[in-house]
Amino acid sequence: MINSEWSKSMFEFRELEKAYMKKGDELAAMRRKLPMTEVDHSYSLAGEDGEASLDELFDGKDQLIVYHFMFASDWDEGCEGCSMMVDHFGHPAHLEARNTKLVLISSAPYEKLRAFKKRMGWSVPWYSSEKSTFNRDFGGTTKAGENHLYSVFLRRGETIYLTYQTEARGVEKLGDTWSLLDITPMGRQELWEDSPDWVKQTSTYNWWKYHDRYN
Repeated sequence: MINSEWSKSMFEFRELEKAYMKKGDELAAMRRKLPMTEVDHSYSLAGEDGEASLDELFDGKDQLIVYHFMFASDWDEGCEGCSMMVDHFGHPAHLEARNTKLVLISSAPYEKLRAFKKRMGWSVPWYSSEKSTFNRDFGGTTKAGENHLYSVFLRRGETIYLTYQTEARGVEKLGDTWSLLDITPMGRQELWEDSPDWVKQTSTYNWWKYHDRYN
């Protein structure tokens, strides 16, 4: 039998957790309405299929989430903490069903990234910024060395915008589909969210599918 005193304490604590969650929803709504800054450079990044522009990394989607994975040019392995982060990623089909692409970008040569990706058994697209200023421009490489962070981009028409960034402990709670969508300007795109007027929303749960049944 569950102790009644324990149940009372658990109920009271869950109320605090609910308040914390609602505050998180409020912050996500504020995040979706933050000002954006235009990206006025196309960049050239090396990936599995050769050179790609920033626009091409969207892969036809309107939103792009970049995880700046710490892997310097002279390193033999990627960062352990960043590797743990990638291990947490869910199936990409759920993000892509919400018009969002997730990629990794590092400053190491692509051949090093490719070999490490194979070793770790990852499928997430990974690009090298070795021959561009991308990592330096967006904080992935600083004067102090490599840095781990997320950069979020939105494409509207022919224009790309940087909409949000978070680093240090800000990345720790991210990785699953919900948390990643919450840092995008379009959010989860569900009717209950307080989102900008231009975001097309659908009912909660209705868009959820097995990852092999999305169109």
